[in-house]
Amino acid sequence: MTSIAVIGAGITGITTAYKLIARGFDVTVFDRQPYAAMETSFANGGQLSASNAEVWNQPSTFLKGIKWMLTKDAPLLVNPKPSWHKLSWMAEFVLAARSYEANTIATTRLAIAAREHLLGMAEREGFSFDAEKRGILHVYEENREFAHATKVNRLLEKGGLKRVAVSPEEIAAIEPAIRGNFVGGYFTESDFTGDIHKYTRNLADACRRHGARLNFAADVTRLKSEGDNGVIVFSRSAGSQEAPRSEHFDAVVVCAGVASRRFAAQLGDRVNVYPVKGYSITVNLTDAESQDAAPRVSILDDHAKIVTSRLGEDRLRIAGTAEFSGENRDIKDSRIRPLVEWCRTRFPGASTASVVPWAGLRPMMPNMMPKVGRGRRENVFYNTGHGHLGWTLSAITAEMISGEVAVAQSRRGRQAASAEPQGHFAAHGV
Repeated sequence: MTSIAVIGAGITGITTAYKLIARGFDVTVFDRQPYAAMETSFANGGQLSASNAEVWNQPSTFLKGIKWMLTKDAPLLVNPKPSWHKLSWMAEFVLAARSYEANTIATTRLAIAAREHLLGMAEREGFSFDAEKRGILHVYEENREFAHATKVNRLLEKGGLKRVAVSPEEIAAIEPAIRGNFVGGYFTESDFTGDIHKYTRNLADACRRHGARLNFAADVTRLKSEGDNGVIVFSRSAGSQEAPRSEHFDAVVVCAGVASRRFAAQLGDRVNVYPVKGYSITVNLTDAESQDAAPRVSILDDHAKIVTSRLGEDRLRIAGTAEFSGENRDIKDSRIRPLVEWCRTRFPGASTASVVPWAGLRPMMPNMMPKVGRGRRENVFYNTGHGHLGWTLSAITAEMISGEVAVAQSRRGRQAASAEPQGHFAAHGV
């Protein structure tokens, strides 16, 4: 049986592992954490949102980034301290604006296709993940933002998404708990939400039941491709100073989030992911009044760049902001406070007495499109760089990359078979 190493046990790595198992591969997952989904897949905004497929590569984003550079609580914050990686990434980000429309449409199609796979895996394995199939409501308080959303809607429609404009009165009817002076909104009934951490942990358990080896607390230090002879993974126990152990596999799929860039360089590839920090708070709804006052429908407030997801009866996830500060995982009060204040403004009846803050690093490519495909070597593959849409896109990119691995391994098998001597005459060159 062909052996595949998957590097990373977040939502992308675990969905990839599951899809590879389904195609008959012998799968081993490596992750430096003791459990699955302990980093970027731990506490994201929770939205599975084709309606949020618009890529960020447009002039208005560039201008906002410059405007907000010195504002600590801005939705988009760029640390002015220069680094070659940041500057080169941003140069590519600007150049990718020429593909803004095409990439937005392509992302929409991927997001729609992902739904069937994500729900199908959960149904097949019989687990729940606090899914709320109530749609996603985008709200706008400024006419110019609503006008831009109307332009974006034309691209989403080209991608196959139905998102309908709603009036302030319809906003109140869809989600009675929300407060604000809205000029209008857009509602996507087919979008939904769920707990990414629960989903990934449950799917990881399913992978183990189906024969995968989950190698947790394993800090991968190096990957080495040996061409036709496969790939060597060097790892050691997390936090240990011991010499790395080596294991041999037929192929590797890198799903390592922000570490993917480093691993790609070891394998002779360039995967230019940048760590874009996002923050969230989980509001514990500890009383009936707070539970009634918190939203059931998922919200995206376009001006504040903040999203919500209701996770069961007693939790409300609120997430937002994008911070370009390198590989920094610190949780800053100046970034958390706006999320808490937004909750108090929009949902004044929901108590924020119990709030759990979190920050994670989104692996983002300059063109906002995930890197899904083979590297320079036939036994090296990537499924990474999903940015803020890892939860939304992971199920379909896992299906795509597992299919590509299957095709590549089948091709290699045929080549190996054709190279073997065929009986007595072939052995003597007759």
